[in-house]
Amino acid sequence: MSLRIYAAFLFILLLAGCQGTAERPVMKIGYMNCNSEAETLTRFRPLTQYLSDKLEIDFQAIPVDTQDFPERFAAGEFDFTHSNSLVYVIMREEQQLELLATEQRGNYGSRTAGAIIAKKGSGIETLADIKGKRMIFGPQLAPSGFLAQYDLLLREGIDPELDIAYYAIPSGSFKHEKVVYAVYFGDYDVAAAPALDIELMTKDGKITADDFVILGQSPIFPYCTFGARKDLDPDLIKRFRQTLVDLTETDTVDYQGETLKVLASAWIDGFEALQDSDYDYIREMAKRANMPPYQEF
Repeated sequence: MSLRIYAAFLFILLLAGCQGTAERPVMKIGYMNCNSEAETLTRFRPLTQYLSDKLEIDFQAIPVDTQDFPERFAAGEFDFTHSNSLVYVIMREEQQLELLATEQRGNYGSRTAGAIIAKKGSGIETLADIKGKRMIFGPQLAPSGFLAQYDLLLREGIDPELDIAYYAIPSGSFKHEKVVYAVYFGDYDVAAAPALDIELMTKDGKITADDFVILGQSPIFPYCTFGARKDLDPDLIKRFRQTLVDLTETDTVDYQGETLKVLASAWIDGFEALQDSDYDYIREMAKRANMPPYQEF
């Protein structure tokens, strides 16, 4: 009899132990690849761990190519999103994506802009000089590397499909830096360069302000954006947003045996809670340029 009582006591202890170590829920965050999948994971896994610790959810970082992002989100592959602002607008229109917070980085904070540049001394001094020239753009779904410049040309009476001799979009990683270097080394006459990339490349000594002429620049609009599935718990959405907004440059996370500064690891200055209406200028550009989610064939 004592053996049976002992066995029952052990069973109760094991059961209590299992209940006390219940696994946390698992959710996935889709991060849009900017330059490469490896770079994306290196940047955002510490932030993902920080969110896991704060919200007591085991978040998993999922790298996603830009052109695949809306489709994979619609398929339910991840619950939260980190993408550029045009992709956010597409998913907001098609999937009612919930806006969380907007990334702050560089001189414009939570905003960015697209510039059109030429090499100094090339003889190209104004947007009108672009006609008949060779131009290189960033990725087509890049709001500050394609959309803003395409729209800027249209508003100046220049049709990129008719008035430019030839334009191309580079393949491979580091596309935004490629467009800058393509003009610098003379492969193309004009480039669609994000204002932030010009700022960062100048800061890093990769280029100088005297290397280029800025022919035009778009108005500023929201930068990279966190979003959430519309059917998630509203309280979780609120806490996720607040955790991002509350992040400071001194906040750290223990990740793979190291104590890392969360924002610095992700190359981010902070987050701001914008309104969806702040993205209306992106919508206007997309409509004028006949681009998703408003394209008409």
